[in-house]
Amino acid sequence: MTARAHAPAPAVSLVPHTHWDREWYEPFQRFRLRLVDLLDEVLDRAEADERFRFTLDGQMAAVDDYLEVRPEHRDRVLRLVRRGQLAVGPWQILLDEFLCSGENIIRNLELGHRRATELGSPMPVGYLPDMFGHCAQMPQILSAAGLDHACVWRGVPAGVPGHAFRWQAPDGSSVRTEYLAGGYGNAAYVFSDPGHFAGRMADLGRRLTPAFGADPVLAMYGTDHSAPVGSLVKLVADLDPADVDVTITTLADYIGERDAHDRSLPVVEGELRSHANANILPGVLSVRPHLKQALARSERLVERYAEPFAALWSAEWPEKFLDLAWWRLIDASGHDSVTGCGVDETATQVFARISEAGHLGQAVRDRVAGGLARQVSRDAVLVLNPTPAAREDLVTVDLEVPDEWEEIAVELPDGSRLPAQTDLRAEQLLLSEALPGEELPAFLPRVHGRELFGSEITHWTCDDERRVLEFGVARHGGDTPFDVEAVRAAVSGATGDWTVRITRAAHRTVTCLARVPALGWTSLRPVPGGQPVERAGDPAGGSPVRAQGRTLSNGLVTVTALDDGTLRVVSADGTVLDGVGRIVDGGDRGDSYNYAPPGTDRLVETPRSLRVGTAVGGPLRASLTVERGYDWPEAVDRTADRRTATTRPGSVRLDVELRVGEPFVRLDLTLDNASLDHRVRCHVPLARPANSSYAEGQFAVVERGRTAEGGFSERPVPTFPAHGFVDAGGAGLLLTQACEYELLDDELALTVLRSTGWLSRNIHPYRAEPAGPQLPIPAAQMTGTSTVSFAVLPHTGDWHEANLAEAGEHFRHPLHATHGTGPREAAPALHEGLSVEGAVMTSLRRRDGELELRLVAASPEPATAVVRGAFRGARRVGLLGDDDSRAERAAPADEPLVDAGTVRIPLRAWEIATVRLSE
Repeated sequence: MTARAHAPAPAVSLVPHTHWDREWYEPFQRFRLRLVDLLDEVLDRAEADERFRFTLDGQMAAVDDYLEVRPEHRDRVLRLVRRGQLAVGPWQILLDEFLCSGENIIRNLELGHRRATELGSPMPVGYLPDMFGHCAQMPQILSAAGLDHACVWRGVPAGVPGHAFRWQAPDGSSVRTEYLAGGYGNAAYVFSDPGHFAGRMADLGRRLTPAFGADPVLAMYGTDHSAPVGSLVKLVADLDPADVDVTITTLADYIGERDAHDRSLPVVEGELRSHANANILPGVLSVRPHLKQALARSERLVERYAEPFAALWSAEWPEKFLDLAWWRLIDASGHDSVTGCGVDETATQVFARISEAGHLGQAVRDRVAGGLARQVSRDAVLVLNPTPAAREDLVTVDLEVPDEWEEIAVELPDGSRLPAQTDLRAEQLLLSEALPGEELPAFLPRVHGRELFGSEITHWTCDDERRVLEFGVARHGGDTPFDVEAVRAAVSGATGDWTVRITRAAHRTVTCLARVPALGWTSLRPVPGGQPVERAGDPAGGSPVRAQGRTLSNGLVTVTALDDGTLRVVSADGTVLDGVGRIVDGGDRGDSYNYAPPGTDRLVETPRSLRVGTAVGGPLRASLTVERGYDWPEAVDRTADRRTATTRPGSVRLDVELRVGEPFVRLDLTLDNASLDHRVRCHVPLARPANSSYAEGQFAVVERGRTAEGGFSERPVPTFPAHGFVDAGGAGLLLTQACEYELLDDELALTVLRSTGWLSRNIHPYRAEPAGPQLPIPAAQMTGTSTVSFAVLPHTGDWHEANLAEAGEHFRHPLHATHGTGPREAAPALHEGLSVEGAVMTSLRRRDGELELRLVAASPEPATAVVRGAFRGARRVGLLGDDDSRAERAAPADEPLVDAGTVRIPLRAWEIATVRLSE
C-alpha cells in the first residue's frame, strides 16, 4: 500500500458565500434584481435544511438592499442569523480603504455593526476580501471596535508562509488575520462539474493542507454575484470522509475557532500593498479623479463643518439629516464605487450620491450658520472656525460699503482692527431699460416678494416728470415694508417712453483677516481704513504679501514664475524647489484598474505656447497665472502599440496664490483635455535626495520606498496613494483629495489626469489576467476641463518637524463666512468653542446627549491631547461609542484627566481615541 493511502484525509471547512459588488459593470438597480433572486434562493435552502450555511460577504448593504424590496422577509433573515446559518456584517459596505477618509471607515463599521446587531449579531471578523490593498491603521480600527480577527486577500506580502499572521497597526495594536490563499473563490471551481466534485475537493484539501498545518483548510465557495449549487448539502454529505472530511460552515464559525491571541504567528506591520500574492490594481487611485475630489469635498462638509458646528452651536441635533449624509458617503466608498472602475452609468450614480451627501452637509452647516447669523448685525459678517485651534485667517466676502471709503478694514468685537483688501468693486447700476409706459405693469411680475435681481428692494421712486421708475436694492431690504401694489398703482395709466432703473447699494468683494476662536465664531464689521490697523503679518515672522513682476512673497515663502512656465519656490529657511509644476504627458494603453504605457511611448514635456501673467494683489493675498498649450497625441494606436502621430490641443492653466501668514503656495491646476489614452503628471522637484516618501492617509503617515514588492501576475508599479499630504526630500504637497503619486529620482510626480476608455482589457501589458469584463467606458477618458488643487510647502527637517499635518488641516478647512441678518444694534459677538492640542481631531458630534470627540495622535512619539472647553467630565469609550466594545481597555492611568474644563488624554503614538465629554 502506498504512503499516500495512509495519509490522513484532509479536513476542509467549506464556506458557501457570495461576493456582492453592489454596482460595477452594471449599475446598482440591475445588480439588485439579481441579488433579490439570489437571496430568495438562499433563504429557501437554509430553511429547508439546517445543515446549510451562508456568509453574506461581510456587508449589511446586501441585506438592506434585499429587505427594501422584500420587507416581508425580515423575520426570515433574523431567524437564520440567530440560528447561525446566515453570517452578516460587520461592515455596512465593502469599502476602498485608501480613497475615503479614516472617519468614513469608522462610520462604515459603526453602521454595519449596528444594523447587524438588530438582526442578531454581526460576524466578529473584519472581513476585507476584495479591497485593493489595506491601510495601515485597519488593525487598530478593528481591535478598538472589539474585533480580534481580520480576513484579507490582496496586498499580503511574500513573507507570510501560512494562512494566518498578526497584522499590527502603527500604534502597536494587532489582530489575527486570515489570509485567503487563492482568493475569496478558491473553491468555486470545485463545483463547476458535480461529477468531479469529490476528486477536486480532495485535491484542494491536499494542496492547501501544508499552508494550514493542523488547522482545517478554509475553502471559500463563491465568487462575484454567485449562488451555491442547489445540490451543495447532498454533494458534501455523499463525500467519503476517508478521502476528504468536509464541514459546511460560515466564516464566522471557522475563524471563531482560531486563537485570536496566538503570538507564534508572523507579524506584518502597517499597510498591505504588496503585489506578491494577488493583484492590487493600483490604477483605481487615478481613474475618474472627479469622484475622488467630490468624495473628499463632501466628507469635509459633513465631518468638519456640519457635525462640529451642529454639536456646539445648534440647540437641536439634526440626527436624521446627518445619518442620511453618512449613508451616502459610506455607500460611495465602495470598492467598485469611488474607485471609478465601473461602467459610466455606475460612475454617474456614484457622483450623484456623493453630491447629495455634500448637499446634506452643506444644508446642516448653513442652517447652523443661519441661526447664528441672526445674532449678528446685518452690516457685519459671521465667521465660523472649523478647526479646533484659534485661527487668524482670510475670508472673502461681499460687503456693502459707501463709495467714499477708499480703504476698508474690519473691526473685531474687542474693538481692534485688521486689514482688508478690496478685490473687486461691483457695478451699482444693474439695469437701465426703456419701456413704453403701458408696459410698466408687465415689468412688476419680475419682483418676487421684495426680491429683485437677487437682492431685496430697499426703496422705489416713480418720477412722472422724468418718466423714470427706479428701484434701489441691497442685500437686506430694511425694516420698511415694500408694497408692489403701490408701485402698480403709481404706474397705472403711464404713457410715453419710460426708463426702468435698478441700482444696487455700493458694495465690493473684499478679502479680510479674521481672528476666530477654536471651533468658535465671531463677527466682523467693515469700517473705513486709514485708521490704526494691526499689521498684515504673521507672528512667526511673516510679512504682507508683495507682488512684483513674476514674483510673490510673504516673508515665509517666495514663488517666482520661470521662463519655462515652472515655478521656483523658496522657503524662509532657504529650501529651494526649482521647477515646480513641470507637466509630463505620456501614453496609457491600460484600463481603469492598471496604468500601462504603450510599447513605444512618446512623452510630451515642452509646451507649444506659454504665457506668464504679471503678479497682482497684496497685502493679504496675491496671485499670478501661467498658461501653457500642448500638442498631445490624439490616442494610442493599439495595433502599432504606440501613440498616434496626430495630435489634439491641450492646455494647462496654473493659478498660483500666496496668502499672508502661510508657509506654502496654493496651486490650482486646470487642464483642458481633448486627447484619449494618456496620463498627465505634475512634477515637483525635491530640495535634497530622498529614497523614501511619507504620505498621510487614514489616521497615519506611512513611509514608502521607491519600489513595490512583486511576485504575482501584475507589474509592481511604485505609484501610491496619499490622502492628506505627501512629502519627500523637503518637498511637501498638501492635498485636497486622494491622489496617486510616485517618488522619482529627484522629483515627486503627482497624477493629475489619467484617460482610459476600458473597464478592463483582456490583454494588458502590466497584468496577466482580466480584472473584469472588457467593456467600453468612454466617460473615463476625462475629456473637457478638470481642476486639481494642492499646495507646495518647501522645508528643512522631516514632515513632522515641518508641521505638515497642521498645514494640511489649515489648507483644507477654510473659515466659513456669511452675512449677519440680525438687527443693526446687535452687539459684536465672540464665542469660544472647543480646542485640541497635541492630537488631530477627526470627529466631533453629539451622541446620547453628550459630545463625542475622536482624536488621533498623529505623531511617531507618545503624546498627551489637551482638550479645553466647558466640560464637567470626560471618559474614554470604545470606537463604536459604547463602554464595552474596545478590545483592550486602557489602564486607569490612561483615562482622561479633567480639571476645570481642561481634559488631558494620554495617547500612544498613532493611537485613535474616542472620548465622551459631559457639559
